[in-house]
Amino acid sequence: MTALQSYPAYQDSGLNWLGEVPEHWELRRGKTVLRCIDERSKTGSEELLTVSSDRGIVPRDSASVTMFKAQSYVGHKLCWPGDLVINSLWAWSRGLGVSRYHGIVSTAYGVYRVRRKARALPDFIHSLVRSEAFNWELRVRSKGIWISRLQLTDDSFLRAPLPLPPLSEQRAIVRFLDDADRRIRRYIRAKERLIELLEEERRATIHEAVTGRIDARTGQPYPAYRDSGVEWLGDVPEHWEVRRLKTLCDMRSGDTITAMSINEVGEYRVFGGNGIRGYSSRYTHDGDYVLIGRQGALCGNVHIVRGRFWASEHAVVATLHCGHVLNWFGAALETMNLNQYSIAAAQPGLSVDRVLHLWVPVPPAHEQRGIARFLAAAGRRLSARRGTLARQIDLLREYRTRLIADVVTGKLDVREAAAKLPETHPLAGDRERPGTIPTEPNPHASDYDMAKEASA
Repeated sequence: MTALQSYPAYQDSGLNWLGEVPEHWELRRGKTVLRCIDERSKTGSEELLTVSSDRGIVPRDSASVTMFKAQSYVGHKLCWPGDLVINSLWAWSRGLGVSRYHGIVSTAYGVYRVRRKARALPDFIHSLVRSEAFNWELRVRSKGIWISRLQLTDDSFLRAPLPLPPLSEQRAIVRFLDDADRRIRRYIRAKERLIELLEEERRATIHEAVTGRIDARTGQPYPAYRDSGVEWLGDVPEHWEVRRLKTLCDMRSGDTITAMSINEVGEYRVFGGNGIRGYSSRYTHDGDYVLIGRQGALCGNVHIVRGRFWASEHAVVATLHCGHVLNWFGAALETMNLNQYSIAAAQPGLSVDRVLHLWVPVPPAHEQRGIARFLAAAGRRLSARRGTLARQIDLLREYRTRLIADVVTGKLDVREAAAKLPETHPLAGDRERPGTIPTEPNPHASDYDMAKEASA
């Protein structure tokens, strides 16, 4: 990316979070740039939108939202592409952004539209209000007793100062940041794909070792094989056994525990169907066990747990018989893909009896230990590579955050760099940026809406 320079001359903004701004930029109150919009849906049939701290304004069906849907959305607020939408309770946590969609949002949200004569681009406003620098304004202007209940009112937000460069410069900033964002997301996706490939390699390594495709001691196939008689397993080393799980372990569901009994901190871990749910002052087990998720979409996942803990009713606790190696056993269960044996229902679940009757390849104890050591070493290597990629992704995201803040507050001059950029096109399948935000007055505004602004 081209090396960027500061502007030639600056002026003091008088704001601690903003510092100096380019001499030719304006500092304007939000109410001179934006105004509240309160148009309501008459049918409730428009697309339902929500706010994502990572992605801004998105269709609700594309976001992870745990709240129940309402029976009717008649009377919900309408917004159009180019409107700024703010979740008044989560503005301080980046719960805001300019919409690229026409749809409906909660009545508790604020909807704002750029004034027709404000000479401000919605895309620039989007980058500014979601920047790390402007977050200070959102935090101090949100009021309340608890941080989870801080509320940003329309009046408080519209009194916030907004640094605005000339319109042509806003276009250059938008163009530059859009190009930078696409490049950074492309780099991140490439590294995320490498992490996915490492996970595929991990699973393939486990499968090869626990099914006897390779001898963990040599890395080569065994000298002789025989038919296991199990469809998913195929041939196994000639000297291995094939046994039902009930001959290797005992299994039982965990004990019921109420949500009120689970704390954020505590002495003993509480395990559910997908790992740790929280902590408790009591425990049900003390020792080395394998836990299997019993209910939910992720039932069948496997965790090795040691020490004292509470196993909830959503987990199956497997107690391994003497003479077998726990880490080998956990790997064998993982490669069996137990989720495929779940009972189809609104809440998928595993039958303990059904799992106990499944077949598994069993090598001698000394080979179990060798497989466990082999997989531990392979796991450490893959984990180190995955950690390096994860840190690189974090650094790219931190760089993007800092770059946006420096550009929208005038710390870096991107006009020349933006002028050299080629025409760009959205990345294939990119749902984060499905289209462009209008740079002209909102074409969806009604005649009444325009007349109201003209009289303001």
